Amino acid sequence: MIFAANFKTNNTRAYTKEYMEILNNFVKDNDINDDVFVFPSFTALDNFKSSDNIRVGAQNAYPVQNGSYTGEIGLDQLKEFKINSILIGHSERRTILKESQETIVEKFNYFKDKGFEIIYCIGEPKEIRDEGVNSAMEYLWDEFDGIDLGYEKLIVAYEPIWAIGTGVSAKREDIDEILSNLRVRVKSPLLYGGSVKSSNIKEIVDIKDCDGVLVGSASWKVESFCEIIKNGIKG
Repeated sequence: MIFAANFKTNNTRAYTKEYMEILNNFVKDNDINDDVFVFPSFTALDNFKSSDNIRVGAQNAYPVQNGSYTGEIGLDQLKEFKINSILIGHSERRTILKESQETIVEKFNYFKDKGFEIIYCIGEPKEIRDEGVNSAMEYLWDEFDGIDLGYEKLIVAYEPIWAIGTGVSAKREDIDEILSNLRVRVKSPLLYGGSVKSSNIKEIVDIKDCDGVLVGSASWKVESFCEIIKNGIKG
């Protein structure tokens, strides 16, 4: 099972250090062997000491080693902190920051060539989902244009846009339906994201084709994220 925490634009450097210490102790004390990812803000990145199954990743990066790209960070900055994991294609970058599929593919190919673990995010808006599963799948497959589904370090995160940060998770049957359709072509691990919390994690990870979760606001406090991990572990 995979548990990934996306801090987005939240948490300070000081709290992230505390967070990682508490999370590491929780994982060790409870003999947790599941894969745990944490994606802090750029200003909070550091060389954290943690268990082998805890990886710190980048929420975004520019597809260069370095250069004149004001406001961006590149491979050099990530390598300083031994970062080898990245989120690509998150709906907030697609919709708010207007990243095109062409830009997303450029990032994907660059970090694929560098051997990064890539959590690739896809998700449909409410009006598309309301048209039915066929419309939703057509929309989602379009978001795979140019993406190498055979990449061995690929993880796919399905996050319906209408469930992100709203407090309303997709229904179990809706998640099951989408993930089972994705599984036809996607052999990589499949995550669900969208208002995941400790109270619904069990039913989410019990879905047949669900290999884990990408958690937003419920992961911003370490106690909450640890509770999600504890409740979501299959045993």
